[in-house]
Amino acid sequence: MHRSLKNRHLQLISLGGIIGSGYFLGTGYILEKAGPAAILAYLLGGLIVFCVMLCLAELAVAKPISGSFVNYTNEFISPTWACGVGWAYWLNWIAYVPSEMIAAGIIMNNFIPQIGQVGWAIIFGFIITLINLLSVGKFGESEFWLSLIKIVALIIFSCTAIALCTGLIGGHYIGTSILLNHGGFAPNGYDSILITMVIILVNFQGSEIIGLAAGECKNPEKSIPIAVRNVSWRIIALYIIPVSLLISILPWDHAGLTESPFAAALQEYGLNQLASCFAFVVLTAAISCSNSGLYGSGRALQALARLNMAPKWLGRLNSQGMPQNSILVSIIGCWLIILLYTYDSSSLAYTYLLAVSGFTGAMAWISICWSQYNFRRKLERAHLVDTLKYKTPFFPYVTLFGIFVQLLCLAVMVFTKDLRSALYTGLPMMIIPMLWYKLSHKKSSHK
Repeated sequence: MHRSLKNRHLQLISLGGIIGSGYFLGTGYILEKAGPAAILAYLLGGLIVFCVMLCLAELAVAKPISGSFVNYTNEFISPTWACGVGWAYWLNWIAYVPSEMIAAGIIMNNFIPQIGQVGWAIIFGFIITLINLLSVGKFGESEFWLSLIKIVALIIFSCTAIALCTGLIGGHYIGTSILLNHGGFAPNGYDSILITMVIILVNFQGSEIIGLAAGECKNPEKSIPIAVRNVSWRIIALYIIPVSLLISILPWDHAGLTESPFAAALQEYGLNQLASCFAFVVLTAAISCSNSGLYGSGRALQALARLNMAPKWLGRLNSQGMPQNSILVSIIGCWLIILLYTYDSSSLAYTYLLAVSGFTGAMAWISICWSQYNFRRKLERAHLVDTLKYKTPFFPYVTLFGIFVQLLCLAVMVFTKDLRSALYTGLPMMIIPMLWYKLSHKKSSHK
């Protein structure tokens, strides 16, 4: 693969994956369930991301290869587990990317209804396909500017919310009156924090794309640790601060999945033009997240092919160093899901999709931490830890914390009615590829 991604591309690609329409729309579900305590849920989610990214940085600097965590899982856990996690991760994005395309279609359908929601979704599918089939440098540049729009929008929202809270806009000092006067800080109890964690982990998914892009970035020893540190802090700046300010100006019981809570908050104060601008931001977020997701799914599928866990022709690169076959198969899978979505576009289906994505994404993150743990222990036994150019700090506590909290969040799914059924879909997405690999490997060993 060609190392055409610059440091600024790498940072914004990972942010593109985590600031999708699911953030601008799905935050309403989290506020509805947890109330102001959603701030603590987002803080815990940010801490989990930080732990995973620190583990990934050590692995990616030591072994900067494309399709990173699939390869790391194969080498440091087991090939069978790598096959299950890799295919589940690919299916996760194949299901999630179309939801972003349809979100973009819904927005554009409001402005130009003649083409139709599905028509717009397919148009965006073609645009994203074209971007991903161009050279990786052009992909990185497009994702840089798409992600930048979302970041600027969140900064503008945060400044506006601060002005509303302090009375600079509207002339009324709000302070913490809205935050605490609608049933207190945790109106539905503190256990609601864990219930919403699976959905929050979905919102944060995409940050691991830093590792998938490791094989295509310039000077990975320098750029990956910088990207990991910056992405982790920017998650706090772009998630924790805006959500805290959102809850301070919008009563939590006014939030839901019917519209973006950010736009709803601005409309409550008569800032209708600014609220309308957020429709454009959600559109940009949907395209950007689809872009990053398709990039990640294509690289994961290519890694599976190179490990003989998928057809070999999916691992071939074109003359520009792009895994064109795996990208084309990924986008075809996305289009098939788009057609299925036309039969059920309810918010319940959207929540179910988020829960499935939360499960498969968490398994990928757990595998990253687990791989790093085994990798470091292997180096310790060989007395080679000092050869590492980047070390995960506070090992093994950071690693084990990242694994434990995610397992706890997945355990909560079993006892949550809204999320339990997602396990029935998520588990087969992992188990079936693992069984297939075991059986095929057993047959080949007997030949």
